[in-house]
Order: sequence, then C-alpha cells, then structure tokens
Amino acid sequence: MSTDKGRTLIPIARSTISNALGRDMQASEDAIWLKEPGACFVTLTQNHDLRGCIGSLEAHRPLLEDAKANAYAAAFRDTRFSPLTLGELDYTEIEISLLSPMRAMTFSDEPNALEQLRPGIDGVVFEYGRYRSTFLPQVWEQLPEPVIFMGHLKHKAGLPVDFWAPDVRLLRYTVGKWKESEVK
Repeated sequence: MSTDKGRTLIPIARSTISNALGRDMQASEDAIWLKEPGACFVTLTQNHDLRGCIGSLEAHRPLLEDAKANAYAAAFRDTRFSPLTLGELDYTEIEISLLSPMRAMTFSDEPNALEQLRPGIDGVVFEYGRYRSTFLPQVWEQLPEPVIFMGHLKHKAGLPVDFWAPDVRLLRYTVGKWKESEVK
C-alpha cells in the first residue's frame, strides 16, 4: 500500500489524540479514499513498548471515522492502560494498520491450519463459540513460531493454549502498516 496513505492517516490519528488532550492540531481529511469503508487498527508505543491498541476487524464505516475513533480509543479506552496524558504525547509513536478483507481458512485439523499460516504476513482471527481474538501480522515479530503464535491467540481468547475443537474457525487478513517515524 502507498506511503501516501500513511502520510495521511498518521496525522489524522495524531490530531485526534492531540485535540482530545487540548493541544490544537489540524490534519488534512480531504482524500477521497477516506470516505470509503475501511478497517484499521491504531497502535501506540512508547520506547517500543505497547501503550494502546484498538481497531476494527471489518469495514463498517468510512475509513476517516474508523481511524479517528480507533485513535481516540487506543489513547483513552484501552483497558490495559490508563488514559494517555498530555505529558506522554510527545514521546508516543503512532502506527496505523489498514486491514484487507477477511478470508476464512479451510483446514482439516490444527496442524493443517498451522501449516497454512504465513508468519509475518497473516493477521489471524481465532473464533470458537463466544471466544474470539486476533493478532495483527506484526505480532509474528514477537511470536515467530506458528504453534506459539496460535497458543497465545487462544490464550488471548480465554482458552487454554492446547485447546482445539473441530468447529474452530480461523480467518486471515493482511495489513498495510505505517509507523509515524517512518512516514515523516
């Protein structure tokens, strides 16, 4: 995906967070593609440590609305962290991941599913009944082995790492991603 999209989306996310903290900042919102449905995740880091991450798995509103809502939520509503403060803003880096449409995977069992995963490329949604979780493709950097990746994904969903059932559903997607430090 084009770096131009990152150069547009990152300032939108930063201005959304900045304005919520009382620091006036404007960003261009006139790109026509921002009006099209889109799904994105906004990830905040400080010194390479996660500080917030919220997103949408499926396009259900214009990308502009999705990016703003997820930027705000990553900064102020990620329950793993306290709300971001103005004092943290200058050393918080923003990353935007723009998701492709989901594709259901077809597999016979867990080993077959693991064989099909593409480390570093696939984002994965794990579903079983009311249990659901996802990892963006970037998570492969910390969990490069498919068995370990899947175990953590199941744990995140609230299931044991060795859980498997015939009606587990897996979906995959890819992302275009941009880090603030790389698109300036």
